[in-house]
Amino acid sequence: MLLSTLIIFVFPNISSAQSEAPATSKEVQELKDQISNLRHVHNRLQKSIDDLIWFERVGDVAYIDKVFLTGPPKPDRVEKNKDRQGYGNPINIQAYVFIPKGIDPARKYPLMVLPHGGVHSNFNTFYTHIIRELMAQQYIVVATEYRGSTGYGKRFYESIDYGGLEVEDVYASRNYMVENYDIVDRNNIGIFGWSHGGLITLFNIFNHPKDYKVAYAGVPVSDLVARMGYKTEGYRELYSADFHIGKSAYENVEEYKNRSPAWNAEKLQTPLLIHTNTNDADVNVLEVQHLIKSLKAANKKFEYEVYEKIPGGHIFDRIDSKKAKAVRLKIYKFLAGYLNPPKPFSTVKDLQKAAYRY
Repeated sequence: MLLSTLIIFVFPNISSAQSEAPATSKEVQELKDQISNLRHVHNRLQKSIDDLIWFERVGDVAYIDKVFLTGPPKPDRVEKNKDRQGYGNPINIQAYVFIPKGIDPARKYPLMVLPHGGVHSNFNTFYTHIIRELMAQQYIVVATEYRGSTGYGKRFYESIDYGGLEVEDVYASRNYMVENYDIVDRNNIGIFGWSHGGLITLFNIFNHPKDYKVAYAGVPVSDLVARMGYKTEGYRELYSADFHIGKSAYENVEEYKNRSPAWNAEKLQTPLLIHTNTNDADVNVLEVQHLIKSLKAANKKFEYEVYEKIPGGHIFDRIDSKKAKAVRLKIYKFLAGYLNPPKPFSTVKDLQKAAYRY
């Protein structure tokens, strides 16, 4: 009798626990969704604040604008409801425009296209000194917030197409500048970027070789297949998400190769400079070495330099050290050799005064 009573007492508790489990799981997922939404709200606020800081940091040397334009529609593979209104419409994107103060509106000036880095990042005031340096040389600059950039809400964040249509978003900003600004010299356009911005730079000149006169790719993401091998599972999940590539490199290695500059090196036609650093903890030097070897195997003409353990690692030439400034001067001289800006730098002192005022 005691045993029977005990069994009756225990089993209802088990049943109760089982019935509560799904509700608890649902609540956890709802909480995760709320946190995700709050993160995007926070990112929007952070982006708005950073936009204001631009005027304080470079407003003395540049006219600053942020314009709306469009990039290609989302690819079919990420459109789950193709019958909905608006399907197939171009994606709305934004881009920063920087125009040097004091230029002659009757003249034409070289355009520099500057894609930001990051899987999900944005163009922000980290680039302050670089923009000041470009303004001093009298480049016009466009910096695109391509699909997947952070600070524009969840829907835009999940529109990411790494190594795919984001490249065409940046190209669209190049074309926008040519079509809308008479001061832009359409025959004198360069593109340069670092890290993921380096990948976008490479694919822009691979896909549109006649539309860029020169390019620089700093520590560029070059081989997604290798990258998936040495990065963490959490990083790999960014790419295999259903709103992104949708499959892992193991499941679709060809797609990852298609999105890797090192596997498309035969397309190079544009003058190109590549830099990498052996102590880069973000883009392992092996990726860039693969790119360099692939370009050589394809008998392509280009310039490159592999730096040995320069302080700063992944951002070794973007920080404010004396060495970083010297490397940036090399970059600017390479670009100026093709774009002929009105006021090219000759020395690090020129660069120093332009970017840091003294």
